[in-house]
Amino acid sequence: MQAFLDAFTAALRLVASGDQDLIRIILLSLKVSLSAVCIAALIGIPLGGLIALSRFPGRQALIVMFNALMGLPPVVVGLMVYVVLSRSGPFGVLNLLFTPTAMIIAQVILVLPIIVSLTRQTLHSLWLEYRETLQSVAATPAQCLAAVLWDGRFMLITAILVGLGRAIAEVGAVMIVGGNIDNVTRVMTTAIALEASKGDLALALGLGFILLMISMALNILAHGLTAFGEPERRS
Repeated sequence: MQAFLDAFTAALRLVASGDQDLIRIILLSLKVSLSAVCIAALIGIPLGGLIALSRFPGRQALIVMFNALMGLPPVVVGLMVYVVLSRSGPFGVLNLLFTPTAMIIAQVILVLPIIVSLTRQTLHSLWLEYRETLQSVAATPAQCLAAVLWDGRFMLITAILVGLGRAIAEVGAVMIVGGNIDNVTRVMTTAIALEASKGDLALALGLGFILLMISMALNILAHGLTAFGEPERRS
């Protein structure tokens, strides 16, 4: 018990003092996760909108596929990206394995189905609500998409925050493709796993505090945006 209290106190000191190792790991985590979520959002929101507002062969199969991929095991994604980026893989010549870029690629694959599925659900509901009105004024498909995107903007931001929460808390895929290399690819989740296995509970707990605070902040922000956006949309 005393050992845990000592580690807990040391962790608080690390966080309060702005330890350089701690800050470096946090900044890399944010860089990788934010980059991955931005890329996934740029691809996923238009794709989700297209699926929501269009009718085409295989649409239902696509919806089922993206819904299923929301629970994609991170270690499987990590393994797939590792094989593709390894020296014997098709993209091995790019030498991306064990770099932050490889970690971003893995996180994009994990986050993209979440953003596509949540975007589709949001925009499909809005499209059913506004379809007759938009069609009555002869709105073009681009105008219809723009209208529902704007009306559902707060819920779409919530979808992005959900994706960010998934990305920043992920450990399996980034461990495989990043290698957990100090000062290169070590992020919060992989550092926690490593330091805990080494018995360095102070740094592990310090990073755990930060990760927990980020996760709580994302959840509070998502809840606030949803609560704020719903009355505005109805008005």
